[in-house]
Amino acid sequence: METRVYKPKHRIRFVTAASLFDGHDAAINLIRRLLQASGAEVIHLGHNRSVHEIVETAIQEDVQGIAVSSYQGGHMEFFKYMIDLLRERGASHIKVFGGGGGVIVPEEIRELEAYGVCKIFSPEDGLRMGLQGMVNYMLEQCDFPTVRQLEAEALERVRQRDKKALARALTAIESRLLEHVPAHLVPEPAGGDGAPAAEVRTAPVVGITGTGGAGKSTLTDELIRRFLNDFEDIHIAVLSVDPTRRRTGGALLGDRIRMNALYGEHGDRVYMRSFATRQAHRSISESLQEAIDVCRAAGFDLIFVETAGIGQSDTEIVDLADLTIYVMTQDYGAPTQLEKIGMLDLADLIALNKFEKRGSQDALRDIRKQVQRNRGAFDQPLEAMPVFPTMASHFNDPGTTRLYLALLDLLNERFRFGRTSRLFKPEELPEVDPEKLAIIPPKRERYLGEIVETCRNYRKWVEEQVTYARKWGEAVGARRQVERWAPEDRELLLERLDQMIRHWWDKLDARCKRILEAWDATAERYRQETFTYKVRDKEITTPLYHTSLAGTKVPRVALPRYEDPGERLRFALLENLPGYFPYTAGVYPFKRTEEEPTRMFAGEGTPERTNRRFHYISEGMSARRLSTAFDSVTLYGRDPDERPDIYGKIGNAGVSICTLDDMKKLYSGFNLCDPKTSVSMTINGPAPMILAMFLNTAIDQQVEYYLREIGRWEEVERAIAERLGDERPRYVPFGPQGRLDSLPPTHDGTGLGLLGTSGAELVEWGLLDRETYENIKARALSVVRGTVQADILKEDQAQNTCIFSTEFALRLMGDVQQYFIDHKVRNFYSVSISGYHIAEAGANPITQLAFTLANGFTYVEYYLSRGMHIDDFAPNLSFFFSNGMDPEYSVIGRVARRIWAVVMRDKYGANERSQKLKYHIQTSGRSLHAKEIAFNDIRTTLQALMAIYDNCNSLHTNAYDEAITTPTEESVRRAIAIQLIINKEFGLAKNENPLQGSFIIEELTDLVEEAVLQEFERIDRRGGVLGAMESMYQRGKIQEESLLYERKKHSGELPIIGVNTFLPKNGESHDAPTALMRSHEEEKRHQIENLRAFQRRNAHRAPRMLERLQQVARRGENVFAELMETVRYCSLGQITQALFEVGGEYRRNM
Repeated sequence: METRVYKPKHRIRFVTAASLFDGHDAAINLIRRLLQASGAEVIHLGHNRSVHEIVETAIQEDVQGIAVSSYQGGHMEFFKYMIDLLRERGASHIKVFGGGGGVIVPEEIRELEAYGVCKIFSPEDGLRMGLQGMVNYMLEQCDFPTVRQLEAEALERVRQRDKKALARALTAIESRLLEHVPAHLVPEPAGGDGAPAAEVRTAPVVGITGTGGAGKSTLTDELIRRFLNDFEDIHIAVLSVDPTRRRTGGALLGDRIRMNALYGEHGDRVYMRSFATRQAHRSISESLQEAIDVCRAAGFDLIFVETAGIGQSDTEIVDLADLTIYVMTQDYGAPTQLEKIGMLDLADLIALNKFEKRGSQDALRDIRKQVQRNRGAFDQPLEAMPVFPTMASHFNDPGTTRLYLALLDLLNERFRFGRTSRLFKPEELPEVDPEKLAIIPPKRERYLGEIVETCRNYRKWVEEQVTYARKWGEAVGARRQVERWAPEDRELLLERLDQMIRHWWDKLDARCKRILEAWDATAERYRQETFTYKVRDKEITTPLYHTSLAGTKVPRVALPRYEDPGERLRFALLENLPGYFPYTAGVYPFKRTEEEPTRMFAGEGTPERTNRRFHYISEGMSARRLSTAFDSVTLYGRDPDERPDIYGKIGNAGVSICTLDDMKKLYSGFNLCDPKTSVSMTINGPAPMILAMFLNTAIDQQVEYYLREIGRWEEVERAIAERLGDERPRYVPFGPQGRLDSLPPTHDGTGLGLLGTSGAELVEWGLLDRETYENIKARALSVVRGTVQADILKEDQAQNTCIFSTEFALRLMGDVQQYFIDHKVRNFYSVSISGYHIAEAGANPITQLAFTLANGFTYVEYYLSRGMHIDDFAPNLSFFFSNGMDPEYSVIGRVARRIWAVVMRDKYGANERSQKLKYHIQTSGRSLHAKEIAFNDIRTTLQALMAIYDNCNSLHTNAYDEAITTPTEESVRRAIAIQLIINKEFGLAKNENPLQGSFIIEELTDLVEEAVLQEFERIDRRGGVLGAMESMYQRGKIQEESLLYERKKHSGELPIIGVNTFLPKNGESHDAPTALMRSHEEEKRHQIENLRAFQRRNAHRAPRMLERLQQVARRGENVFAELMETVRYCSLGQITQALFEVGGEYRRNM
C-alpha cells in the first residue's frame, strides 16, 4: 500500500463528479481532496452530472483527467457514452477513471477498460494500492501537457468561438506558451438591439469580487441567467479564479459547481474557464489579462471575471475590469470596519447578499452611508447609493434583478452595450420583506439553543425532584424505624419526622407525587395475566407473559425492583415503562402482535416487476408493509429516455415510475386503504409529485372497489374501453428473467381498472356523481397508511437528491403538510426525517442522531411559522435511523425518544400523541462489504437484534448482496428471515424492554444525549440548521467522519472481518452473489413506450395543466393541492421541468 505522494512534472487538471442521478458523493469528494493535496487542480462538479456536462466541462477546462464515481447502476452505458463523446469531440487524450465500490463487478471492469476507460478502481484495488496509491496512479497517467505549441489555425478557430480551441489558447496563455493575443485577432463584436457594431470596440469586462462565502458564484450565475434569458443573441465568457494551496500547489476550482446557467437550455452561449492563482496571497491569476484578450478575440459580448475571496484592502480586480461589483454580507463586524474596505471606494455596484440574515437592514443603512461618504455624495439620498440588497440563492430574487438592471444601465451608458431588458421593468419588481421570506423567522433562529436549555432544565428539575423524593423516603423510613425501635421517644421524634416528611413531600411536583402514589398499583397491574390499555380511544387487552418450553413465565415488560422513592422517581422521569413519558423505552405500552414490524423492501425494473416482488415477499404475512425503492431517474424527477446515460439507469437499483399509470400498476392487487397495508416510499426531491400519484392511486382503487361492489363495474369498464380504445394502458407482467404470461399468484386483478383514466375523469364523463367521488376520496385520504421520505434538509446535507431550490422544496413540504391537515390525512407520515442517509454518507451515530433531530425541530419551527398548530402536524412526522456496529447505535432510539418527548411537551406544549417519536430502522448499508459478502448477514443480524431490543416501530434488514447488486429473491428472503427468527424464535425477544436496567445502556444513553445536545449548541452558534448548511458545516463534518472511517478501515486500525483481517486463505473468497439483478433491455424500452403513450394520450390537456400548476406556484397558493390534479395528465419529468421555471433548480454545494 503506497503512502508516498507522486510529484507531477506538469500542471495536472482534473474534472471530478458523481455520475448522473447519483448522489453518492462521499467517495469522489475523498478522491478530489487527495488529488488537490497531491498537487492537482481540480474542477469539482459534484453529484448528478450527465456525460454531456462532464465532457463539456473537461473540454472547456482543458483537463488531462476525468474521475467519476458511479454507485447507482447504469455504469456500463454511462462510461461507454463518455468515451464515445470524448472521441466524437476530438478529446480522446483525456483519461477517464471511475469507481463504484462493489457495484461494478470484475467482468464489467474488464469490459469498460477494454472499451477505453483508463481505470475502474475496485475494492480490491483500494486495499492493495491504498487511497494515495490510487491517486498516484491517476496522476502518473495524466502527467502530460495538453498543449505543446499553439498553431495559427487554432488561433483562427478561437475567433469562431470553438470551445476546444479557446480552451487550448487559454492553457497556452497560462503556461506561457503564448505571451499575448495578436492584435488582428481581436474582433469588433456585433452590438445588441440598437448599437452599431462599429461603435463596440471590445467586450466589456465585469469584475465580481468579495469576501469568501459572500455568495459571489451564486450571484454571478444569477446575473448570467438573467442575461441569457433576456437576450437570445448574447454570448458570455466567465473567467473564475480560486487560490492555489501554497504547500502542495493543488487547487480546488469550485465556482463551476454553483453555476446552473452553464448547463441550462442556453448553456451553449456561455463559456467558462477556471484558473488557479498559482501563487500565494493573490486573488487573480497572472495570466488573467491575456485570458480576457483571448475571450475578446473569440467575440464574446460580455466577460465576467470572478476573483478568489479577498481581504479588506484587496482591489486587484479594478485594474482588469471595466466595471466592478463588490459582494459582501452583513457579517463585517463593527460599522467602522467599513472604512477599511477598499472596494467600497472603487466598486461601481455593491451587492449586500444574503439579505435575509439578521442584521442586514442595519448593515444596508451603514454601507450606504459609507459609500455616500466615500463618494462625497451628500446631496443624494441614501437610497440612491448603488448598494443593492440581494438574496441570490432565492429563485427570481427581486433584489438580484435590480442589481442586474443597474449593471445593464451602466453597460449601456459607458460601453454602448445597446441592450434593453425585455423581461424586467424596475417599477414592476415587488418590494420584499426579507423576514417574511426567511424559512425560519430571524427572531426564532435560536430555537436549537432553547431546545438545549429545555432538555438541561428538565434534567436539572429531575435531579432536584429525585433528591426531594429520596429525602422524603428517608424521613418516612426513619419514622418507621422510630415506631419500632424507640417507643420511649416516639412522641417527640415522630412530630419532628412528620414535619420533615411534609416538608420534602410539599417540595415534590404534583406529577412526581402521582408517580410515587401510583407506583405499587401500576406494578400490580403488570403482574396480572393480562393488561388492558387504550390507543386512539380503542381498548386493547394483551397477555403479559410468554411461557417458554421449560415452563418459565417470561414477562413482556420487566419491572424495576427499586424500593427507594428517589430511584423510583428517577426511573419514571428518565426511563419509565414503554408507553409512558418520556417514552425512553418505547412509545407504545406493548408491541403489536398481529403484525410484524418487518418492512418488505422492493424496487427493480418496471412497475409490474416490482409488483410481482411485493406479492412474493408479502405472501403469507399478516400485514403488508411495502417499502419502495425508486430508480435514480425517478429519484431526480426525470422521465426515462433513450440517451445512454439515462437509458442505463432505467429500472436499475429501484423501480421506474414516471406516470400515474405506473403507480397504479406498482401497487395493484393490494388494497391501499386496508388497515393492514402500509406503504413507505423512499423518495425526496420529487416526493410531492410521487406522493400525489400515490394518493390518486389509493383514491382510484377505492372508486374501482365501489363500482365493483354496487355492480356497475362492467358497464363502466366498457365505457372506458370505448373511450380509450387501443391507447388503454395494460399491465404487462415482468419477472427477473423478462416478460411473463400471468399476474402474480396472489394478485386478485384489482387496482388496474382505471389505468389510463381516473375517478375524477369518470365524474367528467358522467359515469360517477361528484358527491360520491368526493366521499370516496375523503375516506381514502383519512385511512391510507404509509410514509414518504421527503426530507429535503437531509438531502442537502448528505444524500443529494435535491432537485429544486431549497426554499422552494421546503415550501412544497409545507404545502404537503397543510394539505394533510386540510384533508384529515392522519395515518400517513408526510415526512420521514432521515438520519439513515446521513450515516450512509459517512456520519458517526452521534452526528447522525444530532443532525436528524435538529432537522426535525427545524421542520417544526418552519411549520409553526406558517401558522400550523403543533398538534395538527407533529403526528405526521416520523423518523428514520440507520443501525450499525458502533456502541452508540444500541441507544439511538432511546435518546431520540427522550429528547423529542421532553422538548415537545415542555417547549412546544404538544399533546401526548405529538410527544411520541416514531421511527423506522434500516440496518447499515455501510457495513455491507463487497468482500466476503456472506458475512454481511452476521452484521445485519446483530444490528437487527439491537433495533428490536430498542423498540423501533418498523425495521428493514438489508440483503447481504446489496453491496454489489439489487437484492435477489433469495437474499431478500434471508433478510426477512433474520427478523422473523429474532421475533419468533429468540427467547429474550419475547420480553419488550430487555435494555432497561442495564448499567452500560443507561450510561450510554446519558453520554449520547449530552453529545447530541452539544452538537445542537454547535449548530446553534452557526445560525441554526439553515445557517450551518450555508457554511456547509454538516456536509463538512460528515465528510471528515467518512474520511476517518475510510482511513482506519484501510490501515486496519478498524478491524472488519473478511475485509482487512481474517482474510480467506490463498485469496479465495466468495464475493460473487448468486445473480446480478439488472433491468433488461425489454423493460427499459417498455417504460419509454409507456411514457410516450401516456404523453400522447394527454397531449391535449398537459400544457394547460402545467401552466395552471405554474400559476398556482407564482400566486403562492398550495402547490401540492394542484399537483393532485396535475399528475393525472402530466409525467414526472414534465412536472419537474415546469416547477424548475417557477421554483428554481437546486444549486449544488462543494
